Amino acid sequence: MIRLVIVDDQALVREGMSLILGAQPDIEVVAAVEDGPELLAFLAAGEVDVILLDLYLPGMDGITLLREHLPRPRPRVLMLTTVGRAGEIQRALAAGADGFVLKDATGEELAAAVRGAHAGVTTLSASAGRLLARARPPGLEALTAREREVLDLVAEGLSNQDIARTLGLAERTVKAHVSNVLAKLGVTSRTQAARLVPRD
Repeated sequence: MIRLVIVDDQALVREGMSLILGAQPDIEVVAAVEDGPELLAFLAAGEVDVILLDLYLPGMDGITLLREHLPRPRPRVLMLTTVGRAGEIQRALAAGADGFVLKDATGEELAAAVRGAHAGVTTLSASAGRLLARARPPGLEALTAREREVLDLVAEGLSNQDIARTLGLAERTVKAHVSNVLAKLGVTSRTQAARLVPRD
């Protein structure tokens, strides 16, 4: 079972998502809380696999919570918002989010995104993916030297574990680099990023 916590300041959203996701055979909603302090208190006491985290929360936004306050090692984090912008999606992925969904996602999309995040796959809902696709990506020149190294190895078909071994990095560091690459290039998958690498 995937142990899920839903974090949203709107009670109706929490209740609706709890009903939808709790009905899935492989997802257990272990808590539904309204802000960062409640989430941190629950994480101190309970085991969690995935956090469905609203981007805008009272007192502390979701990206700050993700980047600065979650315990390490942390659960997977799937970012959530009502009306997204490409820049927000890119910032969330660069901060280490494991995916991004808009609240117009279907129940099926939402459950698939939770499963993808749990599996370590960066997942975007269809509408979030369209927002990124319409944004103008800055291109390969926006990548750091290390990010370009990682992208080249992604293009060769290496997994995060293989890349970590090749570059002498922690696998978590590689995952962060891959997320940054996807965000900077404005793409939603490793395959799309690999297609941007020039071929000899």
